[in-house]
Amino acid sequence: MNPRPIKAEPLNDYTLRITFKNGEVGLFDVKPLLDIPMYQPLKNKGLFSLVKADGMCVYWNEDIDICPDTLYSESVPM
Repeated sequence: MNPRPIKAEPLNDYTLRITFKNGEVGLFDVKPLLDIPMYQPLKNKGLFSLVKADGMCVYWNEDIDICPDTLYSESVPM
């Protein structure tokens, strides 16, 4: 099982700085997801900035989240 996200910080370029439970920090690029209907609302920078991490996943509301395994495997280590 991959480490779970405990902190998510939105950056200006639709990138998230994710801190994982094991202490690793990675950058996750959300831009490739923005054309998928579920993620299109995140094009609104106000909504994008409301990102949260709960120790399981990263989410914006009850409809928009990102799987922790995807976050970990596709993040670029910092």
